[in-house]
Amino acid sequence: QVQLAETGGGSVQSGGSLKLSCTLSGMTYIVRCMGWFRQAPGKEREGLAAIDGDGVTSVADSVKGRFTISQEYANNLLYLQMDNLIPEDTAMYYCAADPNLYCSGSNQVTYDFRGQGTQVTVSS
Repeated sequence: QVQLAETGGGSVQSGGSLKLSCTLSGMTYIVRCMGWFRQAPGKEREGLAAIDGDGVTSVADSVKGRFTISQEYANNLLYLQMDNLIPEDTAMYYCAADPNLYCSGSNQVTYDFRGQGTQVTVSS
């Protein structure tokens, strides 16, 4: 089994920044692809960013230039730096992982494993 735990969510004003962290534990050796997606109430899941098992990153066009995905592979940590936040970014944010070497792209929303999510609320 693989466990993922997100931290770093919270409330912030428009234009602010947050950095989400995800800790990977359990059978970490089977994980290759990792990513972030979000879901707002009444809306579909939206893929945000992904990082392949070889370290190649991709970021969705909708957040490109504002969100950055990074990883501390040795410490089983995944990050999502979010800058210049806007109210439309309000959602539950999830960290996710997959045994596939390559993710399906930044818009991937289906993974074998995901965390419980962390809420991000952006006020105007």
